[in-house]
Amino acid sequence: MNQATALIIDDEPDIRELLEITLSRMGINVRAAANITDGKSLLKNQHFDLCLTDMNLPDGDGIELVEYIQKNYPQTPVAMITAHGNMEAAISALKAGAYDFVSKPVDLNDLRSLVDTALRLSDAKPTANKSLTLLGNSAVMKTTRATIDKLARSQAPVYINGESGTGKELAARLIHDNGARSEAPFIAVNCGAIPSELMESEFFGHKKGSFTGAHNDNPGLFQSANGGTLFLDEVADLPLAMQVKLLRAIQEKAVRAVGASEEISINVRILSATHKNLARLVENGLFRQDLFYRINVIELAMPSLRDRQDDITELAAHLLSQLANAHQLETPEIQGDAIQALQRYSFPGNVRELENILERAMTLCENSEIHVHDLNLPQAIPEETHDDLDSKLDSTEKASILKALEQTGRNKTQAAKLLGISFNALRYRLRKLEIH
Repeated sequence: MNQATALIIDDEPDIRELLEITLSRMGINVRAAANITDGKSLLKNQHFDLCLTDMNLPDGDGIELVEYIQKNYPQTPVAMITAHGNMEAAISALKAGAYDFVSKPVDLNDLRSLVDTALRLSDAKPTANKSLTLLGNSAVMKTTRATIDKLARSQAPVYINGESGTGKELAARLIHDNGARSEAPFIAVNCGAIPSELMESEFFGHKKGSFTGAHNDNPGLFQSANGGTLFLDEVADLPLAMQVKLLRAIQEKAVRAVGASEEISINVRILSATHKNLARLVENGLFRQDLFYRINVIELAMPSLRDRQDDITELAAHLLSQLANAHQLETPEIQGDAIQALQRYSFPGNVRELENILERAMTLCENSEIHVHDLNLPQAIPEETHDDLDSKLDSTEKASILKALEQTGRNKTQAAKLLGISFNALRYRLRKLEIH
């Protein structure tokens, strides 16, 4: 393995010397420059695995250099050295494409961690899990995949915005799996599913005996994700009191477990998502502006299915194949009339709704062919949610199956024939709909 080489650009000799000594002791070759002009000259003549640059330089600012390296040497991650407490400058650097930042006075442990993670980028391999992929050849999906690849090469907090069912958690997982933290944990948490009285303990951990029921030490989500990624799904559902504590943990890169006397340093990348309009919640005082500013360094918008209707044919074929394999059934063919109907449908529940529609159609279709009537698409659902739709369709199907069972004296084989489906398909629907 070739020895890594780093470029340091800082006009303060003491800082340059400290960085040179620290990186040299890590076995890294170091070249240094005191200004942007000399730094660009070194970049032109040599490949660097990492660049550390000060924000304020004699002949320009570090943001300009970040943008220059992003454009001309995109494979070289850049970390910004900022003044202590200048979070605005750090966020500006991340938005410009900086990999990460470190504040003065430089904490050597933080610096070593940053450098280690940055150097792993060159070794990061795309995920081997072929099921983790965003399908579709529409222009908007090509752009989305390219953006995810770019975000995987950063440590910036990412806010993933999109309607329910658009694949926000999948996007977060891909950012993690294709980045330098891929070997470390990916911890996903639904913020709306944790009771408010347990939130602090769940996020930051607790010590044994710190409250009634605390029979053992619990590390908490931040410690469990240490070195990796913490994905905060439905972040808009966090109570305001918890938002304050979360903001502090993110800014200080440290957490204190309930009942503990000392804080513990953590190294976690934060990805967050919600289907709600977070900016509007900020305007209405329901979400803290400072936390929104901190987690929304870069925003990734996940397109709705109605904005990528050209992808429906490919998505339908893929989903039907997966469903058939999962339930050991023959993969049905989806016919042209069904595809055309799907392409006209608005899909308020997006890809998740498409999967549910196809799952129902697969169990009810005849001769392994899905036609438009097998889809049972609603004509109009202006006020209904995706969950409302699923509930109504399941209720209708359950009633049909119960009626068939009643007519055949609970004979499943005869009921399946009456419904026009296979025995295995009926057995699957009985389990799915909890009909005993």
